[in-house]
Amino acid sequence: MRENLRNKILVIGWLLAYLCTPALTLADAISHDEPAVTPYRPTVSTPATLSAPGWVEIEAGWIGGGTGPDKRQSLPYSLKLAVSPDWGIRIDGEAAVGVPAANRQTQFGFGDTSFVLKRRFEINDRSAFGMEAGIGTSTGKEPFQSGSGRTDYTLNGIYSTDLGEAYHVDLNYAVTRLGAVSPTEGRDQSRWVAAVSRSLIGSWGLAGELSGTAQAGAAPTRQLLLAASYTPSRIVCWDAGFARGLTAASPRWSIFVGFTVLTAKLF
Repeated sequence: MRENLRNKILVIGWLLAYLCTPALTLADAISHDEPAVTPYRPTVSTPATLSAPGWVEIEAGWIGGGTGPDKRQSLPYSLKLAVSPDWGIRIDGEAAVGVPAANRQTQFGFGDTSFVLKRRFEINDRSAFGMEAGIGTSTGKEPFQSGSGRTDYTLNGIYSTDLGEAYHVDLNYAVTRLGAVSPTEGRDQSRWVAAVSRSLIGSWGLAGELSGTAQAGAAPTRQLLLAASYTPSRIVCWDAGFARGLTAASPRWSIFVGFTVLTAKLF
C-alpha cells in the first residue's frame, strides 16, 4: 500500500514534467523577441517583477523532507498571470501531499490553495518595490494542510534589485493573520526572507536564501536554502536544491526539483 501511494506521487510528478515537454520541443521556433520566463521558485521569496503580461506561466515541482511523523512530500504548483507589467494574480497550492500514517503506510491527499494579488512599483530599470495581498484557503483536509486550517490573510512587502550584471537580491517581509491558533499562540505570524541569486556562464544560475518566521507563543523557525537553475530556452527553467533547518522547530532537511514554463498567451 505504501509503495502504491508513493508511486502515485511519482507518477503525478512525471506527468507535470511531461506537460512542459512541448515547450522544450518548440523552444527553437520561438523568436528572441518573445518574453522570457520569470521563475519565482525554488526560493521562499518572491521578486517584485511579474511574469510576462498576458501569458500564463506555470510553476510545478516536488519537495520532500522531515523524518518520522514529520515526514512530508508534496507537489507544489503556481499559476501566474500578469495583466500589465505592474499588476498580476497568482494561484498557489499543492496538487498532492503525502504524509505518514499508521503501520508505516503513507496517506495521500490534496493540499491547501491560496490566491494572491500583486502590485509592482518601479524605482528604476534595476530596482522595484512590490506588494502582495493573499488569501489562504483550507482546501486540504488534515493532515494535508499547510495553513492554519481556516482562512489566512497575508500581506507581503518586497524589494528587489540587481547588483551589477550577475547578482540579484530579493528581500521580503510578510505578516499573516492566521484563521486558527491554539489558546497560547498569537494570531499574527511574521516571515522574513533574504535571497541572493547569481547568473553563471551559459544557462546556469545559483541561489542562496535565509528565511525565518516569528509568532507569539510559537517557536521561531530559520532555514538556509541553496539551489541551482538551468534555463535551456527563454520559456523554460529547471531547478533543484535543498534546504536546511537552523532551529529545532524547522524541518531538518528538505530537497526539491521543479520547473517554470511559459504556456499560452491569452492577450
